[in-house]
Amino acid sequence: QVQLVESGGGLVQAGGSLRLSCAASGRTFSSYAMGWFRQAPGKEREIVVAIAWSDGNTYYPDSVKGRFTISRDNPKNTVYLQMNSLKPEDTAVYYCAAALISRGYPTSVGDYNYWGQGTQVTVSA
Repeated sequence: QVQLVESGGGLVQAGGSLRLSCAASGRTFSSYAMGWFRQAPGKEREIVVAIAWSDGNTYYPDSVKGRFTISRDNPKNTVYLQMNSLKPEDTAVYYCAAALISRGYPTSVGDYNYWGQGTQVTVSA
């Protein structure tokens, strides 16, 4: 089992920045691909970023590319999401997720095995 706990959400003005953290416990953290997802009211959960365990390759959808950056600190069992130039449309609950996969980075919700409880990010205009 893997437990994931997100932190760092909050209220920020458009153009501002936030850094989310996801602390993992349980099985060996470094064996998992990690992802951040978000879900806005009335919308489906969508991928924000994913990072592969094997080579550190990352995936960003166009909506966040150039603004968001993922990083992971395996010794600390923590993954971070740095969000810059935030927009009101970034408002959502953000979830950290782990996928038991040795290569690559899944981008679909169904490919992830473990989820955090979510943290709210609100960007005001």
